[in-house]
Amino acid sequence: EVQLVESGGGLVQPGGSLRLSCVASGFIFSGSAMRWVRQAPGKGLEWVSTISSGGGTTTYADSVKGRFTISRDNAKATLYLQMNSLKLEDTAVYYCEKASTGLRGQGTQVTVSS
Repeated sequence: EVQLVESGGGLVQPGGSLRLSCVASGFIFSGSAMRWVRQAPGKGLEWVSTISSGGGTTTYADSVKGRFTISRDNAKATLYLQMNSLKLEDTAVYYCEKASTGLRGQGTQVTVSS
C-alpha cells in the first residue's frame, strides 16, 4: 500500500521555524520526484516546492523562495521541508505528494500566529 505520512507541524510565532517530515512507503521513493503543497483556510491547494528523485534539482514558489528548503533522504524514504522566517500567510495544512500521481498524505497543520 502506498502511504505518505507527514509530521512536524505546529504553532509558531512569526519569524519562527519548523521542519516538516514525510515518510513514504509502498513505492520506490528514490525513483520518485516529490513535492510539498499546502492549503490555507478557505483556499485551494497551492504548490510550494518540488524536488527531483535524486535531490539534485529543486524548485520553489515565489512566495516561499529564500525561506523554505526542500530536501530528501532516500535511504530513509523521507522528504523534508525546512521552513524559516515564517509569516502569518504560511498558515495552512501542508501535504507531501508523489509528483507523478498526485498521491498525498493526510497533511500536517502549520499555524503561524503571534
